[in-house]
Amino acid sequence: MAFHFWDGEMLLVDKPLGWTSFDVVNYLRYTICKAFKIKKLKVGHAGTLDPMATGLLIICTGKMTKQIDRFQGMDKVYVGQMYLGATTPSYDKETEPDRQFDTKSLNLDLLKAKSRLFLGEIDQVPPLYSAIKIKGERAYNLARKKEDTRLKSRKVTIHQFDILNYHPPEADFYVKCSKGTYIRSLVRDFGESLNNGAYLTGLKRTQIGEYSLSDAWDLPSLKEVILKETDMLPEDKKEMQ
Repeated sequence: MAFHFWDGEMLLVDKPLGWTSFDVVNYLRYTICKAFKIKKLKVGHAGTLDPMATGLLIICTGKMTKQIDRFQGMDKVYVGQMYLGATTPSYDKETEPDRQFDTKSLNLDLLKAKSRLFLGEIDQVPPLYSAIKIKGERAYNLARKKEDTRLKSRKVTIHQFDILNYHPPEADFYVKCSKGTYIRSLVRDFGESLNNGAYLTGLKRTQIGEYSLSDAWDLPSLKEVILKETDMLPEDKKEMQ
């Protein structure tokens, strides 16, 4: 396999748990530039994954960064887990529960019926614990300062939302959705539709458009391949701008 990072590559990467999407971008930029002795290289990602999520991340280098908007516009597929019977300020397990609910009335049939209410175009408010900017500042910084801020709702489309099973207090689910969808918000709103509470406990992105996680590199394997390719950089590319 021959990579041509300076001309442009699109890489499918399995983002590790705990890494931000920019961590992956910075890691690959550093690895490539050091291996090929490149001073500068454009590297970007097409669609953010939260640190607590894993799965498919599209990374573009060089001239392929011009295609990032196209990849970002593709539908996404996720599998995940939610905890029922509580809510958290971040809509996931990054923060401690702030409300508790009785879940005795919940069952799999009810969860499946309620999930169908979210199909189609919906209005969704992103989590305050997100990277969205409000007057130049990241929303998660405002949230940590306990500032009373609410983000504007946005239109997103849920093509499929299936509750796969329910093993109290957790449920497994599958979602296919449009760009811009926050799965944390979907889970939070789903809990509210049950007159209850829910927050995200696990999430993996398995598909972006026609691109699949099954074809993605894990970072150690990708780094190993990059280091084996260091003799492929043409002399006239070494001062890449």
